[in-house]
Parts: sequence; C-alpha cells; structure tokens
Amino acid sequence: MWQAIKDFFNERGEELGDYVGGGFLAKLIGGALGVYLVVALFVGWYWSDEPELFEVGPNARSVVTDQNRPLVVGSTTTATLITLVDTLLEKPGGYISNDVFPPGLWLDNISHWEYGVLVQVRDLSRALRKDISRSQSQSTEDRDLTVAEPQFNFDSRSWVIPSTEDEYRRGLKALRSYLNRLSDPNRPDAQFYARADNLRNWLSDVETRLGSLSQRLSESVGKRQLDMALAGDKAAKQSTPGQGEVELKTSWLEIDDVFYEARGTAWALIHILKAIEVDFGDVLRDKNAVVSLRQIIVELEATQESVWSPVILNGSGFGVLANHSLTMASFISRANAAIIDLRSLLAQG
Repeated sequence: MWQAIKDFFNERGEELGDYVGGGFLAKLIGGALGVYLVVALFVGWYWSDEPELFEVGPNARSVVTDQNRPLVVGSTTTATLITLVDTLLEKPGGYISNDVFPPGLWLDNISHWEYGVLVQVRDLSRALRKDISRSQSQSTEDRDLTVAEPQFNFDSRSWVIPSTEDEYRRGLKALRSYLNRLSDPNRPDAQFYARADNLRNWLSDVETRLGSLSQRLSESVGKRQLDMALAGDKAAKQSTPGQGEVELKTSWLEIDDVFYEARGTAWALIHILKAIEVDFGDVLRDKNAVVSLRQIIVELEATQESVWSPVILNGSGFGVLANHSLTMASFISRANAAIIDLRSLLAQG
C-alpha cells in the first residue's frame, strides 16, 4: 500500500512539474510583465504632464521661512529659483532624467523639458554667485551661493550614489539659507544688488541660450548656412579652417527633444523674468524698460500653449503639415530680439 501511495504522488508530482515547466510559470511572468507595462504606460502619461505656471509674488511669500520678515530686494528672484528647483524634484514622477526603469526611461520629452529648466537654474545661480550678490569684482563670494551653484552643475543623469536628486537638494538647502539671510537685518553679509550691469550680464547668457535654441529649432527642415565666424574682424583667426557653406539639419530623432527643451527653457524664463520685474523694478523704470521686459514675457508665454498633436510634427516650411519646431523658433527668436533691445536700453545712461 505504501508503495502505491508513493507511486501516486510521484506521478502527480511529475504531472505538476510538467505543467509548470511546460509554460505556466512563463505565462505567469509574462502576464505580470504585461500588466506592469500597461500600468507604466498610464503612469508615464501622467508624469509627462508639464507643470503649470505659478505666480511669483505669492510664491515668494510662501517660500520665505520667517513669515514675520518683509520681502526685500532679491527675495522674489531667489524664491522663484528655489521653486524652479523644487518643481524639478517634486513634480509628479519626481526628477525623471536619471530614471533607468520604465516608465521614466521612456519619457524623453519631459526629460528634455527638465533639462531646459535646469540650464536656466544653472545660469541664474551662477549669476547670483558671480555678480548679483557681490558689490564689486574684489568682494567676497556669498558662502551659501558657493555651495549652491556647483551643486546644480552636478551630472543631471546620475542615479547611483550620489544621486542627482541628493546633490540638487543640497544646493536647494544652500539657496534657502541665502534667502533667509537676505531679509535678516543682523546678517548684512547676504546681499542682492539690483543694478543694471548685473541684469545685463545675466541677460547676455539668456541671449546666447535662446539664440542657440532658435538655431536648432530652425534646423528641423534643414538650412544652408554660410561661415560667418570671423565676419567683421580682419585680424580674427580660428583654430581650424571652416567650411564656406554647410547644410544644417536636426536629426528626426532629436526634433521633439529640442522642442521640449525649448518649452522648459521658456517656462523657467517666464517666472524668472517676472521676478526680475519685481526686484529690478526701479532700474527698469529708470531706463523706461518695463514694457520691453513684459514683451519678452508675452513672447515666451506663447510657447506654453497646449500641443494638440500626439507627436511633434516636422512638415516642410511651406508644406501641408505643420512644423512645430519652426513655430517655436518664431517665438523664441522674437523673445531673443527683445532681450537684445532690453540690454541696449540698460546700457544707456
């Protein structure tokens, strides 16, 4: 009898082993993977939604730690910079650019949007450290800004120790310390100098950034370009001979990447320029340049309109299909031209 029972279980065990080994486990794993990918698809769609614009005035009041202190010159701009970084880290999905698993791995559009914002964070934090927080070229750098600025220049795609998020949070902590010291009458070592030369220096960086983006966006359909690197200076030289004429065209794989980088750049600049209008208000009014600044903001706000197409179209310049890159390039170029005019106004006595 014991032998019969043993034979029964041996036979059933072999049948179960054949069932599992014959595909049950594989089907179970495949089904779980399929569910994961479907869920990741919907989560990725949610994570890809770009953050809304916010009001810089109320935001500055909410960011200042000590509510009993008044907002001072520089509070709005610094608080706006803090919120830009905080948005990168805390928006739905968090910081996505360094994700190595789905759905973050697939979301290249929002990743390039993040990079556009990050470039403006880096430029403004450098301007704060290099110019705006210092009274003259021989003055000492602010101790918090010497920490914040290099932290934001950490590798944007690092996911292992140290992670990008951890490094950016260290920079964020230093920025908050600088903001709190700004409004503390007992800490006069923290300053924000709203001068025309400081604003012009930062706008010069913005001008070159927007100029590059406009060029890359315009290259979506391909364009001929002459070598004008040495134009206007007979004594000028360059390292290697340039080509007289080149054909420039953005790869079709990168068209949507450049488009969303421009969207992120414009989103960040809208907030920074609105904060600049508050903190540099007296300088702008003295130069009769407030309207010029607001026109830049208007041009950049046009870049934030909803994209109704499921993909970024790349029709020819005068073809049947739309070309989203050329439309974006138009707004970016107009904003850049207005920045050139604004810098000219600020340079006048």
